[in-house]
Amino acid sequence: MLWATTEFNFIRIADAYTTGSSIMPQKKNPDVAELTRGKSARVIGNLVALLTLLKGLPMTYNRDLQEDKERLFDTVDTVRATVRLCAAMLRNIEVNGETCLAAAQDPVLLATDLAEYLVRKGVPFRQAHHAVGSVVSLAEQLGKRLDRLTLAELQSVEKKFSTDALEIFDLEQALARRKIPGAPGTAEVRKQLARWKARLKGT
Repeated sequence: MLWATTEFNFIRIADAYTTGSSIMPQKKNPDVAELTRGKSARVIGNLVALLTLLKGLPMTYNRDLQEDKERLFDTVDTVRATVRLCAAMLRNIEVNGETCLAAAQDPVLLATDLAEYLVRKGVPFRQAHHAVGSVVSLAEQLGKRLDRLTLAELQSVEKKFSTDALEIFDLEQALARRKIPGAPGTAEVRKQLARWKARLKGT
């Protein structure tokens, strides 16, 4: 829902899964996503009802348990319908790649990578963390993007910065560096996508 807003504009949900606003003609409400969020409250409510029903039972079957069927069947029907509609909506979402790429290329997102660069140069992480914080502050004062600072400006904060420091802000290289299992690196994401596609294909 957030990604579909005008402010983010990362995705576009197909018209079949949205409705027009009753007051704003330009607005599309992501109804399926909003109702899914609402249905979660209903299912959690059913769970609380069942837990409350069970909490006072001594053992085995008691007549109280007649009350579980309505909550159970409602939950099954709700989850089944919600998953079916969500799956259809997800198949009909268009990703605005250029907008996503522009957001991902914000150099501030790689400030931690800059600190790790200093660590690889032998700077203790606490000191590197502080130095990069000062670099970010300097960029703000100068009205510059973090990746537009000169080597002299970087070295005015920390002498360990070298000419290769600005290479840290290359997005493709930054993603390639993330090789830990579960990390958002290109290779790891591809691996997980392949794993889940194979798993879902087998179901």
